[in-house]
Amino acid sequence: MKRRHLLQTAAACAAGLAAPAVLSQNLTRLKFTLDFRITGQTAPFLVALYKGYYREEGLDVSIDVGSGSVASITRIASGAYDLGFGDISSLIEFNANHPGAASVQAVYQYYNRAPFAIIGRKDRGITDFRSLRGKRIAAAAVESTRRAWPMAARKVGIRPDAFEWVTTDFSARDNVVVRGDVDGATYFHDSAVSLFARMPVAELTVLPFAEAGLNVYGNAVLASTRLIIQNPKVVAGFVRATNRAVQDTLADPVMAMGHVKQREPMINEAVELERWRITAGYVTAPDTRSHGLGDIRKILIEQQVDDVSEAFALKTRPSADAIYHLGFLPPKAERMVKA
Repeated sequence: MKRRHLLQTAAACAAGLAAPAVLSQNLTRLKFTLDFRITGQTAPFLVALYKGYYREEGLDVSIDVGSGSVASITRIASGAYDLGFGDISSLIEFNANHPGAASVQAVYQYYNRAPFAIIGRKDRGITDFRSLRGKRIAAAAVESTRRAWPMAARKVGIRPDAFEWVTTDFSARDNVVVRGDVDGATYFHDSAVSLFARMPVAELTVLPFAEAGLNVYGNAVLASTRLIIQNPKVVAGFVRATNRAVQDTLADPVMAMGHVKQREPMINEAVELERWRITAGYVTAPDTRSHGLGDIRKILIEQQVDDVSEAFALKTRPSADAIYHLGFLPPKAERMVKA
């Protein structure tokens, strides 16, 4: 009897130990790629991960850093990743260059306005968009802000080639501005906190493309069409958890930066908090007051398709319906900005 009791106890312990493994096996694994490194810009994804929102939706999500919006799109299209974070203008171009059934679609609009900006030195005479004429502006060889410039140039009525581009690696951009090698540089506005830490903001002029009247959508959560078709519940769960985390981050950004630091211990939470403050202004642009987070105005995306097609000389123009699949958005009440 004693031996039987020991065997039963051992079996019960083994079952108890196996339970978490079984639970883990029931989770759907998803690979998510960012467009760049871990920063306060993308804090909600870390909030959803570390607060367990993805797991509550039955998802085992891994989050990897990226190497640009175009790379995010190609990673998803190739099947290497299920979802990602990428620029809508780049997605329009990708779909135009790969006609037929869309392989990647946006399922949650994150930046309600693209945070594209040129930031220039005031001591070089940069005060507004027209003052860029004849200047030297640094930018990476292929990046969203540089490529969107012709669209902004048309809005302000100057030639796209009104200034000289100086091709610079992302990592050297702040240096060339601070040293005065160039007169300014392109940025995601919220990425410029590194520059603001080295030069007084009062010595710089920030020229957001949105203030030029360029109403284009920025980075969104993208999903493979394969995943959308084969496992729509998974996509809906990911979007629901992410939206919940966006609301949390807006309500308590200090908490959110703690989760960013949990993943990236070397970050400066105060710097990332300032970065998120800028990000939040683009995530919660005026349109969100009417339609809530994650959604779009169709007339604006149709205009964006036209602008991108002209600026990038696209041979075909994808439809707005091919770019977005917003049927997974949570109810509007859950997407209205509370903070």
